[in-house]
Amino acid sequence: MIRFGPAGIPLSCKGRTLKDGIEDVHNLGLSAMEIQMVRVNIVDRSPDEEEVGLTPLQVEGDLIVAIGRRRGKKDIRITDPSEKIKEEDTLITLSSGLVQNYSELKALGLMGEELDVELSMHTPYYMDLSTNTELTEKSMNSIRWAGRMTQQMKGRIVVTHMGLYGDLGKKKTKTNITNNISTIMDWWKEDGLKPALGLETSGRQEVFGSLDEILDICDDVKGPVPVVNFAHFHARENGILREPSDFADVFDRTKSYVKHVNCTHFAGVEHEEGNEKRVTPIKKGDLRFEPLAEFLVEEMPGVTIISSSPLLEHDAMYMKVIFERVLMKKVTKETKTKKVDRDRED
Repeated sequence: MIRFGPAGIPLSCKGRTLKDGIEDVHNLGLSAMEIQMVRVNIVDRSPDEEEVGLTPLQVEGDLIVAIGRRRGKKDIRITDPSEKIKEEDTLITLSSGLVQNYSELKALGLMGEELDVELSMHTPYYMDLSTNTELTEKSMNSIRWAGRMTQQMKGRIVVTHMGLYGDLGKKKTKTNITNNISTIMDWWKEDGLKPALGLETSGRQEVFGSLDEILDICDDVKGPVPVVNFAHFHARENGILREPSDFADVFDRTKSYVKHVNCTHFAGVEHEEGNEKRVTPIKKGDLRFEPLAEFLVEEMPGVTIISSSPLLEHDAMYMKVIFERVLMKKVTKETKTKKVDRDRED
């Protein structure tokens, strides 16, 4: 199945809640929505009296992502949301502006299933998985918490960027990022998270995330999958995506990694010397959707295409229309060919 949807709540949506966004995506005839985890604030607090004995899943007032507890001489963090809260615990709560508690996340997941809107989540856009500083730990936690939230929504994938090369150089940056992704995936497995972790291609030379680099991490670490942002890839590779065969090459390189979780992003883009200058509406960039549509119609891969264009849902619908137009053209041509063949036989 080929799905289209926006990276965030549709701009035309009158309400600004995730519930409003999912309903609006469905009403627009789209079938996917990527939730944007724009900001993440962690607050530590003691449990209220009525919260003792409950699990984080049962607490209505806060989204509790971890429980801090003293065990012997060690301070530990428990991330299992089914763990019961004790009086002496410290509750680590997440203020993201998205939802208030796990019940809301579960309800969103049920709504997505009922309306056939596939949900996913994108971590904050500025991430640092390379320097091994305090910012790196915050970035890793953002991925963990996104995974926990996406799990509750029965979402398909968490998508993340990885950070700059900085002064470390490409080799050291890659080593650090690989090790940190491995640490995250160990936690992912221990906590039984089902969503995939997607590593998104980047559009600038100073940012880690060429397709080769991402595939190398996927070779070295079990679990993550590549997420091709075609605008970023096109810019970084000096405008390489021109023909259906160019898109076919990208899908060939990633198909053994993505399996049933093939998530991509598309937008227009302005670029220069291998660097993305800005993302644009699809009609304004030199990255055209028609060649990708032609490839999709011929191969029909299972793929979700998220519009990261400034026009969001408008360009998601534009891509869907182009895809359906190319598909209809193919069907019409095949029908005519079959009719000619039958007439010749008669």
